[in-house]
Amino acid sequence: MTETEFLDDLLARMTLAEKIGQLNLVTPGGDTATGAVVNTGVADKVRAGRIGSVFGVKSLAAVRGFQDLALQSRLRIPLMFAEDVIHGHRTIFPLPIALAAAFDPALVRRTARVAADEASACGIDQVYAPMVDVCRDPRWGRIAESPGEDPYLASRYAAAMVEGLQGEGIDRPDSVMACLKHFVAYGAPLGGRDYAGADMSPARLHDVYLPPFRAGLAAGAGSVMAGFNTLNGVPMHAHRRLLAGLLRERLRFDGLVVADYTGVAELMAHRVAETGADAARTALEAGVDLDMVSELFVATLAAEVRAGRVAEADVDGACRRVLAAKWRLGLFADPFRRIDRAPAGDRLLTRANRRLARKAVAETCVLLKNAGPVLPLSGRGVLALVGPLADDRVNMSGTWAVNNRPADVVPIRAGLAAVAGPGLAIRHAKGCNIVDDPVLAARLNVHDGHEKSVTIDDRTPERMIEEAVAVARGADVVVAVVGEAKEYSGESSSRVDLRLPAGQRRLLEALRAAGPPLVVVVMTGRPLILHEEAALADALMIAWFPGTEAGHGLADVLIGEAEPSGRLPVSLPFHEGQIPVAYAEPPTGRPFRGRFEKFRTGYVDMPDGFSHDGGVHPFGFGLSYTRFAYGTVRTDRLSVSPGGRLRVEVPLRNVGSRTGSDVVQLYVQAPAGPVSRPVLELKRFAKVTLRPEEERLVVFELTEDDLAASTAETIEDTGRRAQSGLWRIYVGPNARALDSVTVDWRTGPAPALPADAPGRS
Repeated sequence: MTETEFLDDLLARMTLAEKIGQLNLVTPGGDTATGAVVNTGVADKVRAGRIGSVFGVKSLAAVRGFQDLALQSRLRIPLMFAEDVIHGHRTIFPLPIALAAAFDPALVRRTARVAADEASACGIDQVYAPMVDVCRDPRWGRIAESPGEDPYLASRYAAAMVEGLQGEGIDRPDSVMACLKHFVAYGAPLGGRDYAGADMSPARLHDVYLPPFRAGLAAGAGSVMAGFNTLNGVPMHAHRRLLAGLLRERLRFDGLVVADYTGVAELMAHRVAETGADAARTALEAGVDLDMVSELFVATLAAEVRAGRVAEADVDGACRRVLAAKWRLGLFADPFRRIDRAPAGDRLLTRANRRLARKAVAETCVLLKNAGPVLPLSGRGVLALVGPLADDRVNMSGTWAVNNRPADVVPIRAGLAAVAGPGLAIRHAKGCNIVDDPVLAARLNVHDGHEKSVTIDDRTPERMIEEAVAVARGADVVVAVVGEAKEYSGESSSRVDLRLPAGQRRLLEALRAAGPPLVVVVMTGRPLILHEEAALADALMIAWFPGTEAGHGLADVLIGEAEPSGRLPVSLPFHEGQIPVAYAEPPTGRPFRGRFEKFRTGYVDMPDGFSHDGGVHPFGFGLSYTRFAYGTVRTDRLSVSPGGRLRVEVPLRNVGSRTGSDVVQLYVQAPAGPVSRPVLELKRFAKVTLRPEEERLVVFELTEDDLAASTAETIEDTGRRAQSGLWRIYVGPNARALDSVTVDWRTGPAPALPADAPGRS
């Protein structure tokens, strides 16, 4: 029987109540809660066919129990089980923003494959990942879950995540259905305030915020989650033009659209619905298939249909998409296909999974400074390891690691001792608290049980600094591990001050004065303002939140067993007043320098030496333990005809004494045209590993489609056009250190996104 035949037959046998029940997505509460609302009476509702999907169940036994109940319903329709698996299930990998920093889609795909294997072994069918919101405002806490500021990098990340999660097919027992979130422009909130709305032109929407979603759809993502935000005044859960219009009709997406947590009910708070029935009707008609947690669909839609305010055909359409997802997941063929796999314990935290997590740490660490060089450490002598995160397990996995267990995590102190061996004597002092304010500490501990993210020491801040300085004075080198608590970034964790907390800054000043070389390692979920730390430190590295293998992975980098090969997926700002900041901003009419510097677009009170338009460290920046030399950029032609291709090549040589990796980045700059395009746009990158004195010719190919930009005048318009003229092609190690060549590219008729295709990566 085909999918269509099966669904036709099943829908014909379903009552209206059973159809609406399939649209009800709930969490049973207890230790599964991820928000303020949980559902009651879940078992009875499952048995009655009034629930179609369940999320947040933490034990395989509970998953089995709920599925047994579903098979007691009249039509024996299986449940679909979902979970937040953002950067690993039980084996936690570095944060998404860190994985983006690897500039390595193959690594991202491998981590997603492990996450899918572990989650499916726990009975999970669908995961609420990847989060592909482009973000250019680091005040927004959910940048931690984002692939950063660039749409091309984010698109490569999105496709790799979907491919890894869904594997060779979502019907396989070791695969799960991906869910692209949060559709769309949730990463552009006003003032960086979580849940705030976004306002932008259709062209900006299509050029910056939609490409990762199109790439994820092209990779086959089975579901999409609506964002909490409004776009141009319309809440996403009510945005018919985007969900039903663009996503369904223009991009031909036939998968599931899932509400976010209480997103349907929040239409009342947005004041686009007066009652729960209004909210349910509005969301369903906009294109939302699954109502998460609020239960407004199941409470109100039957009466709305009987009253003629909702067409039963709309209910049928949503129900059909839910049933189709279960068919494609293989649940009708075998409701226990993931539940009955080999015992979950055999799949979780395996040695191979830990090895990959350890490797991912080095791939994602971004080295910003290395005077001397101080790093890598010799592995001998006396090391003073200080800082509030130097011996921490609870914070290492960062935000949205809902199945993380701190006991699984290797802290940095233990990792250094294991990797360095007996030749390195490690002396430890806490030095300061993460934060000193008890009220802020309580907020940061909001999701914690008995193991707190933030504890305030009984000792005074002055006493802790004195102890750290005493340890530092007798050391050959000091490694200070500082940064955020895990909930300082993430959902509802916007910040107005992006500096390290005051107590940590005082600690670093005291350590600098103590004398030994100072290595500063920053654990964070977002770009921070670090120019003062850069001035104090001999070496400065962003380690993000590295996950389960934090200690081993970071020790590998510090001791030199591995190279720090991450590059910034975001620009690091000088000050909050610069934000939002990104390398790919349109030029202005006053790029004056020199005598007329005051009249240049920027800030009159920024010090000399800091970029007005690209932050302190630019997008793509990162150092290695070796050095690379770029040759002259060449192309295979200086003029390109319509529909043609361009080969771009650059020699790259390792001129240092160690094997290392660099990320070769290709940007384009559009010619003069009717619309002011960004000064640079990333179009290709390649991570290249070379031995000392090894040279490789790095080759890229560009097509006319790579040059196209949106011509949209409405949000449903997918039209694109490439401008004819003199294009500049830039290649280099980051968005500020680039060599270029100019090509006369004559473009053909305006290319448009095919109406029957979801996009391209």
